[in-house]
Amino acid sequence: MSSSDNPQFDPQPTVGTEGLQSAPNPFTQSSAESVAPVPPPVENPVWSGWDVLLIFALTVVSVLVLQLQFVLVDQWLHHPHLTFADALQNVSEQPILLIILQFLLYIPVALFMFFLVEGKYHVPFWQAIRWEWPRSEWKLLALGVGTFITLGLLQSLLPMPKDTPFEHLFDRPRDAYLLSILAVSIGPLMEELFFRGFLYPVLARRTGVTWGIVLTALPFGLLHLPQYGWAWGAALVIVLVGIICGIVRAVTRSVAASFLVHVGYNGIQMLIFVAATQGFRHMPKP
Repeated sequence: MSSSDNPQFDPQPTVGTEGLQSAPNPFTQSSAESVAPVPPPVENPVWSGWDVLLIFALTVVSVLVLQLQFVLVDQWLHHPHLTFADALQNVSEQPILLIILQFLLYIPVALFMFFLVEGKYHVPFWQAIRWEWPRSEWKLLALGVGTFITLGLLQSLLPMPKDTPFEHLFDRPRDAYLLSILAVSIGPLMEELFFRGFLYPVLARRTGVTWGIVLTALPFGLLHLPQYGWAWGAALVIVLVGIICGIVRAVTRSVAASFLVHVGYNGIQMLIFVAATQGFRHMPKP
């Protein structure tokens, strides 16, 4: 039988090699010790920051195009004598047109979000966006209610404008009810999809969870500034709402969870308005 048939055969010389075999390789050991394992990112979305900027740019362009169409139609049908600036002012003062504009705005933005994830990256949209429906939905809604009550106490200590564009959206009961429905449905849905769904994971991947939450809440607050007459007190409250929604998103890793908190916050606000104005029929005078 040849030596190669022996399973215990060692083709390398054994004389004087015990020390070499047992001694550690200093170069290999130092390399292994110096390379520490890289922790996975806290968030790892398939899209990039450029994709988020595209969504934002599409939103801005859509707003401008829709406003232009509304103004031109208003001039053509109702006010041909008005200048473009006056017609734009007239449209902006009609809550029903603003509600319709907001609803129409969501259509192209939502479609772009969907086809960006599904078409470009070939990933199921709701899975990529982390839309995991939580089991404790009532607790999250209650958290939104508690957030509104707590921040309402803070708001009472801050300088707030007496008359805001947001309050005029409730001047007519029909407009108020439509806005209330929007505020607890597609409104918070689209805002959470963009801010906590698309923007937050990109920022958290680059800056970490804490800064990701804060940097997401800042533009969230700025978005609502025009509704409250550019008052810094109102902006601070909305930023804090964004931080709470961001914390919920980070802890639960679910956009559906932050959506429920957002719905709870908006929902209790609408219910209080309904009760205080007897169905939006007796709005307080500024």
